[in-house]
Amino acid sequence: MKIIILGAGQVGGSLAEHLASEANDITVIDTNEVRLRELRDRIDIGVVTGEGSHPDILVQGGIEDADLLVAVTSNDEINMVACQIAHSLFRTPTKIARVRSNAYLTYDKLFTESAIPIDVLISPEQLVSDYISRLIDQPGALQVLDFAEGKAQLVAVKAYHGGPLVGQELRFLRKHMPNVDTRVAAIYRRNRAIMPTGSTLIEADDEVFFIAAKADIRAVMSELRRLETAYKRIMIAGGGNIGLRLAKKLEGRYNVRVIEQNKLRCKGLSEQLERSIVLQGNASDQDLLLDENIEDTDVFLALTNDDEANIMSSMLAKRLGARKVMALINNPAYVDLVQGGEIDIAISPQTTTIGSLLTHVRRGDMVNVHSLRRGAAEAIELIAHGDSQSSKVVGRALEDIDLPEGANIGAIVREGEDGSEVLIAHDHLVVEPGDHVIVFLLQKQHIRDLEKLFQVGFTFF
Repeated sequence: MKIIILGAGQVGGSLAEHLASEANDITVIDTNEVRLRELRDRIDIGVVTGEGSHPDILVQGGIEDADLLVAVTSNDEINMVACQIAHSLFRTPTKIARVRSNAYLTYDKLFTESAIPIDVLISPEQLVSDYISRLIDQPGALQVLDFAEGKAQLVAVKAYHGGPLVGQELRFLRKHMPNVDTRVAAIYRRNRAIMPTGSTLIEADDEVFFIAAKADIRAVMSELRRLETAYKRIMIAGGGNIGLRLAKKLEGRYNVRVIEQNKLRCKGLSEQLERSIVLQGNASDQDLLLDENIEDTDVFLALTNDDEANIMSSMLAKRLGARKVMALINNPAYVDLVQGGEIDIAISPQTTTIGSLLTHVRRGDMVNVHSLRRGAAEAIELIAHGDSQSSKVVGRALEDIDLPEGANIGAIVREGEDGSEVLIAHDHLVVEPGDHVIVFLLQKQHIRDLEKLFQVGFTFF
């Protein structure tokens, strides 16, 4: 596939790395020549220096026969204009754009073929705020990923000393919970992936990824660690787009405080939020945090655009007694360094956004792609099409499907007359047409094999 990416920043650069490793023809366009050179030295791609919304620059990048344009510069207007030009002048088949401003996103009719022809809108702020909201709804989870519109969830937790299953084999999970069905998709031990079997022994500090129906998540978590009580009091440091979106999402269910330095922004936040308390000040101010009873805060969220400020305020909040601290970390090199110490969870906007982009770029009918472990692993939701003659998965029991190395099926979500049903993967389960199949892929280099497995033959048509 020939793909043009506008923007060589963290999202554009990471996307180029993912897609170049999957045998795509990639060209990246950016005004920053130094950043382009660094990318080209690291991966086998083409680069063009210039403004991505200019037709002549797009032509240099090969827009005339491109299959896909992905506009992810930091400027909404450049992204939108580039998609308009790609459509009007070059009839580019698929156009994806990152649009951050609510001023545009609130008007659905704006992004149509007769107006601004963008096929897929990506809003990092929306993706990140939804992700954080899921973490808050499942206290104790390191990651919470939705599948089939939230009916099934993949959750990562750290196994703690004292958990009922710690020191036991995975096959005892069913004995502990005879009325709850779940499957452990992967275990990371000292940053190494382990493909779990029934005889795999769970150790303390293992990072365990399991999949279950949303209603069963808490029960499974209780087998691996002491359950945390539900959060009530949330403090958000940073009233930018993510902070505002998250406060709006949470204020109906939680006691929310937002700390913002800019006086004018504070006024705007107060006008847009109904129940949240908005405070002007610096989240690294110890006196301010103490005055706001930081020791009674369940979750402290540092969501400014400054990684260092987020790290400092999170560490301070933790030392002053905040129960859980989460920090937005834009530089991917920092994520693994800071998580797990005084900072409980480091949130990478880049990882969250990449997964959403890959959903629309990959071949095959993919509904969700979640990039995990800095892109080393992926959790993917695919729809099975065809029949037993045209498909390599439909009509076959899971034990008979020839999955790529490092892949395992965690669950199937099946639509029935009475609604959706979450079916946890067992060897005898047979895949039916229209099933949403959730696959955990430990080795991303096998993604093409997985795509081919779910493609239907010509007999289907």
